[in-house]
Amino acid sequence: MFKIEYSRESLKALKKMPRNSLKLIRSKIENLAENPYHQNNNVIQLTGSEEYRLRVGNWRVFYTLKDKLLTIDILKIKPRGGAYQ
Repeated sequence: MFKIEYSRESLKALKKMPRNSLKLIRSKIENLAENPYHQNNNVIQLTGSEEYRLRVGNWRVFYTLKDKLLTIDILKIKPRGGAYQ
């Protein structure tokens, strides 16, 4: 199982969002930590980058994987409309 590390920006986003969205996103991130390479249609690697994007409803979770350290770094969590700006 991979360890999850949150950036300051992602923690701020989690604190501001509605409780139901928070629970859903945290559960999806925990599922991702169990097996980040599982074939999941809600995860893609961003082109030209080492970042991945996890889609959770109208929210996007951007993260990187550190295989040797078994760590997932959650970089940012944004709503769908402003996620790619």
